[in-house]
Amino acid sequence: MKIIICILFLPSFIMAQKDFKQVLKQYNDESIPYITVQELQEDLKQNNLITILDARQIKEYQISHLANAIYVGSKDFNIELTKDRLPKKDEPIVVYCSIGVRSEKIAKKLKDAGYKNVKNLYGGIFEWKNNGFTVYNLQSQPTDSVHTYSKKWSNYLQQGIKVY
Repeated sequence: MKIIICILFLPSFIMAQKDFKQVLKQYNDESIPYITVQELQEDLKQNNLITILDARQIKEYQISHLANAIYVGSKDFNIELTKDRLPKKDEPIVVYCSIGVRSEKIAKKLKDAGYKNVKNLYGGIFEWKNNGFTVYNLQSQPTDSVHTYSKKWSNYLQQGIKVY
């Protein structure tokens, strides 16, 4: 029975991943280097000095976010208002959003402001959760809930509870 269930869901997972890559190619110019969720997870184990910035809407951040992520938003991002929460210009920064489109825009602004070690989390919080990594609510408690921005974008989240 489990094998049948896996076979039934495998095509939708593969399709979502294929479309996911196409979306990033469509919207991003890759002027900011990507970091995979696996690379970030490993880096975090070895280096607590990585600053993680959440470039989603506040309602998305409030549902769940990566551990110690700093909310900076996307539409109303203002580097001048964020400077006091940013590291030195040569220290590592990883920016994420749902899948990596909004975060590239914020990462570009950081790069243009002189930050030298900025990366975009490939697949964002969706890929993080799809790989079984933990996300946290506002009480710093692990949660399975992830705000998916919209029903359309929810197709890219394969693990966890989808919140709209």
